[in-house]
Amino acid sequence: MCVPADAGSTNDLHELCEPGMKLYTTALREGRVARTALAEAPCLVHRSLVHADPDDERWMLPLPASALLPRLLKPLAQDVFERLSTAAALVDALVPLTSVATRPPNPAITVIEGHAHIVAALRAASRAARDEVLTAQPGGNRMVGSLRQGIENAQAVIARGGRLRHLYQHPVRYSRRFAQYAAELPPERLEVRTMEQAIDRLIVFDRKVAYIPAAPGPDTALEIHHPALVRYLVHVYEVLWAQATPFGEPLPTTAPGAPVTAVQRSIARLLAEGHVDDVVARKMGISVRTCRAHIAKLMQALGATSRTHLGALIARSGILESGPAQAIAPGTGA
Repeated sequence: MCVPADAGSTNDLHELCEPGMKLYTTALREGRVARTALAEAPCLVHRSLVHADPDDERWMLPLPASALLPRLLKPLAQDVFERLSTAAALVDALVPLTSVATRPPNPAITVIEGHAHIVAALRAASRAARDEVLTAQPGGNRMVGSLRQGIENAQAVIARGGRLRHLYQHPVRYSRRFAQYAAELPPERLEVRTMEQAIDRLIVFDRKVAYIPAAPGPDTALEIHHPALVRYLVHVYEVLWAQATPFGEPLPTTAPGAPVTAVQRSIARLLAEGHVDDVVARKMGISVRTCRAHIAKLMQALGATSRTHLGALIARSGILESGPAQAIAPGTGA
């Protein structure tokens, strides 16, 4: 059975269904066709190939093909004419500009937009890496939504004989997801260090191509091939790496009796800078709830009775000073 076309359709005759073509041919040959026969070919009515017999409603009369063809071709010709006019206008507008000198695009720096495109680029770079991949990740909650992809990328690097170095903030030491990630990779091919504060995300493959964020959020990145820029980013990475604590070494505490951990010292530093809890948590890569638990332990260790008191004690305790950890007694500086 014919599928009815939309009202006013101007489809070509060759798009009529086979029953419709046969019935239309019969109508032309015999001069009419029974109205009941159109149930199998409603396209004849929808495309106005037949019309009612004014003398007998039981019959339909065909429109001659010679009259039908111009009517069907007219809208098609109009569409072609409009498209040609548009093309001609574009040519007239742009051809004179082809002689204007333009600055060629810089292939050394490419903007990648869209999280899926960034993931695909990192996956391809991981499969092409042969020597070493350097990564710096702020925070400690790594690969919350892409643990498996991270493992696959790392395994692709290792399969080609490469090694990986990861630099994170201290909270990653308490991440179960990161522990799972590290457990699936050979330890001789993976080296991890942590530090109090890290730079924004940085990934360098074979010291030839680097990826950094191009804007806040995970949806825009820069792919950098410029040798000088890549060398500079690697140099920054190496400076941070030298200052970081190897993952297998314990972080120092500030007092045997009331320990202030390195994570809590980082939190104390951010509190001293005037940041509120949610900002501190975001910068540390931990949840607000975990951040507040560390602040509570910090208050207990320093003997603070309030948040205002804690701020004063942090300033007087000396825990923010660089160098060897210092012993802190409860109530220091009160």
